[in-house]
Amino acid sequence: MAASSNLLLAPIAIVLFILNPPGLVGWIFILATWLLHIVYFITLSRAYIHTDLSLVYPIARGLGLMLIPVLGLVVLNEEISPLVWIGVLAIFSGIFLITWWGRFRAMLSDPIALLRDRGIIYALATGVLIGIYSIVDKRGVEYVSPFLYMSFVTSAATIGTLPVLMRRFARADFVQEWETHRRSAVVGGLLQFTAYGLVLTAFEIARVSYVGPFREIGIVIGVIMGSVFLGERF
Repeated sequence: MAASSNLLLAPIAIVLFILNPPGLVGWIFILATWLLHIVYFITLSRAYIHTDLSLVYPIARGLGLMLIPVLGLVVLNEEISPLVWIGVLAIFSGIFLITWWGRFRAMLSDPIALLRDRGIIYALATGVLIGIYSIVDKRGVEYVSPFLYMSFVTSAATIGTLPVLMRRFARADFVQEWETHRRSAVVGGLLQFTAYGLVLTAFEIARVSYVGPFREIGIVIGVIMGSVFLGERF
């Protein structure tokens, strides 16, 4: 997905780079988000290897969205109204309720069990990284055009994680993946690029404490689409 969007949108990135190349500070933020996203992709994939999606996704996304306003308040000195805190808590609660309420109740009886699971540790690390890279990206788009910035973010998955992937998979695996999921890779890559590009654009004009949590309504939309279009049990 990342490779296809990087290749297809390279002409736009080149034009944006020529029109408004990043300065020194912009390059610092690009490097920071690049490194953060490489680690993020690795911890997220490790979490999925060791633990179910229904546990990993709400923990990573839930912790991330709770950290974003806290970091926005502490690091960026953003003012957050009580109503926004109520909204953040509502979204946070909704993520857990809609994805793994049954398991959540079971975990309450033995919270330490969570920390014995390697997948949960990776999920928690992923959530922390989401909070940190959101703050970095909020500042980064003050110095770099959002969609040019997004091209660099995507290249972290395309180039940055390649050495890790090449240790686990043979060239034939990459070829088979492309032949099997070519359409999903292209369409999904373009959608992913556009989606976070819009988030970065929102970072330019709004507080990260508001944008970060609000983007998670995509989880609800995803659950509804899974039920309507894929026939999944709701």
